[in-house]
Amino acid sequence: QVQLVESGGGLVQAGGSLRLSCAASGSIFRTIDMGWYRQAPGMQRELVTSITRDGSTNYADSVKGRFTISRDNAKNTVYLHMNSLEPEDTAVYYCNAHIIPRASITPSNYWGEGTLVTVSS
Repeated sequence: QVQLVESGGGLVQAGGSLRLSCAASGSIFRTIDMGWYRQAPGMQRELVTSITRDGSTNYADSVKGRFTISRDNAKNTVYLHMNSLEPEDTAVYYCNAHIIPRASITPSNYWGEGTLVTVSS
């Protein structure tokens, strides 16, 4: 069984910073792509950023230059550094990962339970 556990959400003022972490644990052979999605109230879940195992990154236009994704392959952990936060960044942030479990040859898609980020104006 594979689990993703997020941490680091909370309340911050506009212009502030937060760092989210997501650790994958369980019966893992290899973690491939990892990323962060977010869902604001009444909105669809959207991709914020993703990172491949070799470190290639992709960002939504709305967060380019403000957010940075990184990962530690040895720890099966992905991070999201969020700077210059805006009220529009308020959402539940979900960790996502494509992971090959042990005793498997194909990757499966996993989600964390989400962590709330609230940015006050």
